[in-house]
Amino acid sequence: MIQENTFCQVCGKPAIGMQILGCCQSVVCSNHAEKTLISMMPGEKQEWGSCYFWRFKEGEE
Repeated sequence: MIQENTFCQVCGKPAIGMQILGCCQSVVCSNHAEKTLISMMPGEKQEWGSCYFWRFKEGEE
C-alpha cells in the first residue's frame, strides 16, 4: 500500500502513520495518533482486534 496522503487528516502536519479503528481509517501526525501508533517503530504494523496500526517508515512521511 502506498500512502497517497502523507499529511495528517486532522491538522495537516506531516503524518507518522495510519490507524484503522473499526471502520474508520485516518492518516495522523504524532499529535493525533493513538498511543499504540506512537509507541511503534518506523515500518511496524500491528493488528489488535478490529484495529490496525501502520507506522510509516522513515522518509515516507
